[in-house]
Amino acid sequence: MSSPYEATGRSEQKRRTRDALVAAARDLVASGITPTVEQAAAAAVISRPTAYRYFPNQRTLLVAAHPETAAETLLPADAPEEPAARLAAVITAFTDMLIATESQQRTMLRLSLEADPAERAALYLRQGRAIGWIEEALSPLRGKLPEQAIHNLVLAIRSAVGIEALSWLTDVGKLTRDEAVNLMSWTAQALLHSALNWTMPETTRSVPGGNPQEP
Repeated sequence: MSSPYEATGRSEQKRRTRDALVAAARDLVASGITPTVEQAAAAAVISRPTAYRYFPNQRTLLVAAHPETAAETLLPADAPEEPAARLAAVITAFTDMLIATESQQRTMLRLSLEADPAERAALYLRQGRAIGWIEEALSPLRGKLPEQAIHNLVLAIRSAVGIEALSWLTDVGKLTRDEAVNLMSWTAQALLHSALNWTMPETTRSVPGGNPQEP
């Protein structure tokens, strides 16, 4: 999301300045620092007044610096038709992304827990992208399972695979990252197997159109 300042004049130069601030913020987060606007400006060799024209506060900077997760699909071009294989491909791509951007993901998780509802809705972590990826992986189940059962399965898998699960498994469960990834992948397949062989529990809240927003 761009600032009003960016929308006026010298757009290419402003884009480069914004990109430099975002890149600096990402580097700082990756090194274990939750950067302020001033810190990002210093790292990018940009004046503080200029930096604040792009990012009025730390939260807007960190939202912009979050790893891009706007991919419409995590399936390969030659995606299989079998649901378990499709799910395995998506979970592998998803967990690879989590590990590669773990510091940034943890920062966004913390921010999402601290944010008010309006701020939380703007965070990439709360846009439901992973839900869409999992839904696509399980699309061959349509017609084989009720829509509500598929919806419940998608939510169950998402609850077990993500930065929240990775943080718990490594920090509390004391697993290595490889072990945590393997366990998340196993859990996703176990949930799919269970859904195909047992009746999924009903939820009290259904989402119109079958396109849930991630809580």
